[in-house]
Amino acid sequence: MRKCIGLFVLLVGSRIAFAQVPQADSLQLIHLPELVIEQQQMKQPLLLESLSKERVGIEFLKREFKGNFVESLEKLPGVHAMSVGSGFSKPMIRGQAFQRISVVVDGIKQEGQQWGADHGLEIDPFGVEQVTVIKGPASLLYGSDAMGGVIEVKQTVSPKEDQLFGEGTLLYRDGSERWGGSLLLGGKRGRWYGKVRYSEQQYADYRVPTDTVVYLTQRLPIANHRLKNTAGVERSLFSSLAYQSPMYRVEGIASLVYQKMGMFPGAHGIPSADRLTPDGNRRDIDFPYNRVSHLRVGVNQRWTLHKGWLTWSVALQNNHRQELSLFHTHYGELTPPKKDPNLEFDFNLTTSSSDLQYKRWFSEKWSVTVGNQWEFQENGIKGYSFLLPRYKRATGGGMGLLNYTPSAKLSFALGVRTDWGKIKIDAFRDDQLATYLEGQGYEADVIERYAWRSRSVDRDWVNFSTSLGMVWKNSVYSEWKWNLGRSFRLPTASELGANGIHHGTFRHEQGDASLQAEQGWQLDASYSYAKERLSIAFSPFVAWYNHYIYLRPTGEWSILPHAGQIYRYTDREAILAGAELSLQLPITTHWSYGLVADYLYTVNRKEHLPLSFTPPFTAIQTVRGEWKRWHMGVEYTYRAAQKRVDRNEQTTASSHLIGLSLGVKIPLGKQTGFLSAKVSNLFDRTYFNHLSFYRKMEIPEAGRDLQLTLRIPFSIYSTKK
Repeated sequence: MRKCIGLFVLLVGSRIAFAQVPQADSLQLIHLPELVIEQQQMKQPLLLESLSKERVGIEFLKREFKGNFVESLEKLPGVHAMSVGSGFSKPMIRGQAFQRISVVVDGIKQEGQQWGADHGLEIDPFGVEQVTVIKGPASLLYGSDAMGGVIEVKQTVSPKEDQLFGEGTLLYRDGSERWGGSLLLGGKRGRWYGKVRYSEQQYADYRVPTDTVVYLTQRLPIANHRLKNTAGVERSLFSSLAYQSPMYRVEGIASLVYQKMGMFPGAHGIPSADRLTPDGNRRDIDFPYNRVSHLRVGVNQRWTLHKGWLTWSVALQNNHRQELSLFHTHYGELTPPKKDPNLEFDFNLTTSSSDLQYKRWFSEKWSVTVGNQWEFQENGIKGYSFLLPRYKRATGGGMGLLNYTPSAKLSFALGVRTDWGKIKIDAFRDDQLATYLEGQGYEADVIERYAWRSRSVDRDWVNFSTSLGMVWKNSVYSEWKWNLGRSFRLPTASELGANGIHHGTFRHEQGDASLQAEQGWQLDASYSYAKERLSIAFSPFVAWYNHYIYLRPTGEWSILPHAGQIYRYTDREAILAGAELSLQLPITTHWSYGLVADYLYTVNRKEHLPLSFTPPFTAIQTVRGEWKRWHMGVEYTYRAAQKRVDRNEQTTASSHLIGLSLGVKIPLGKQTGFLSAKVSNLFDRTYFNHLSFYRKMEIPEAGRDLQLTLRIPFSIYSTKK
């Protein structure tokens, strides 16, 4: 970290910034089949153009940067963060998360332990330069895991001129005493283009506006308003190298992300005042804690052909996640394992994947896209506890997409996809748990039922998806979209075979090996109008599923040590419906008003109850002023009370938060730096996030938080003639 900051200071001091990086050539925006040449977007729209979509670039990401990728997207309608403390968040789109959301990074679908809600996405937030959020069923092009939507992360395309370029970034957040830094170096020479980025963040136990938390009606103290052992560290290294000719482009990508985060002792085992007593060091990471590393290596290729193009992406990923906790925290006087005695969980997931797609234009009105995807996964486990079994999973799919554009204002798209999947889960008997339960005096039949943590499973599925979309640009300024789709999703290993305590989310999770594949129909519509500084977009949607898999709080008390309530994966007929609204309205020459709001209604049709973890109605209003170098803003966030909850799920009160922001552009020769300051939760209000997994312990969200960000870019043009 010190070396990184030292290099950053050297860059600032030398002020070798002389020129702005040129704008990207739009012809290079062909990255995945759903992204086409920008100027021809209405002439040749693809199926995903008929879905609700949010595209944000580097300016939005700089303005909303928080050091946490998912939190930066919460300003988009329909996007929410499922958080654990101040360190990590999972994205939720229209009430759907985990395996229903595909995250595609540089053309490669990110594969990790998506089911784990107590750790975030293994993505460097400093390296995110462009994001597209697709809201709705995108299974046809991305596979069954995209039933709820897609978050696509991309790098900006290479500059036109030969040059060396880079950027240094510093981040500080007061609420968690977070320090972060990132250094980017890149260059282009002829047909070659490459980048290297290193980033690091370190943060302390974060501050909460309360001095007590509640565990099973027992009130426990929080010393100095700091949540003990919630410090953490994140490091990431990214590199890419590309070669591009007029007819061919190949890019190699490699990244490694490491995260380590302490876990609040009050949510891991039965807490006591002694375990919550501060140790005098807010930055140390003690037991229990999580650590995860994610390695990703991939190659993207694109061939420009006569009347079409061909893309092929292959990747290898390894996600290694561990959870460490003192053995005697849970198993008392039992003898701990001789090797790695405090290793509670160890999941080692290796994924290989391939995505091949071909598009051909037959005329200006007709085009066809066909593709094939496959993926193979193998997960190994270790540790003295059990949550997820060993398994192997293979999936494959083929799709075809027909696009018809009768005029410049109207276009249609029809697609069909077939998917196949197979999963094999190993049986596992937990002899250590059997010994523990025997010592607790349980009957033999109860012990045997709990000791078999997973049974052998060997299942396969075949199903199909289809979608019909229409885009009507009825004027220069307005556009209508409709999309009707049928999608399905294969059950995951966690949904079929999980059976253990997920301490990070404070629950005992159980799978069900008999679950069927999810199936459903979704109808999306949207209207948008944009003229100069005025814009409005409204997107209603409804989805019906005859088999919707979700974690349901059962009200049953688990007999596992320090387990709490059992949450069981269940499938039900379900309906999800809602709407999103965004508005930008000019007030004066320099001032504007913005509104982003979304509402979601869910219902379990069998019991006529809401689905668990449904986000409440949310509205974010901003008043923003912009001048040549300065910008400032006031933000008001309202979250309605969430009283429509599943059985045995807590309700959450409403909240009202005020935030302030101030930013200034810094001239550095021909370059421009950027310094910004933000204050969130200005009045240090105590409030709860209904989607937070600390919600069950009545742990509120972070208090007042001051954030400072400094970015210094540089660019040196080549003297080559």
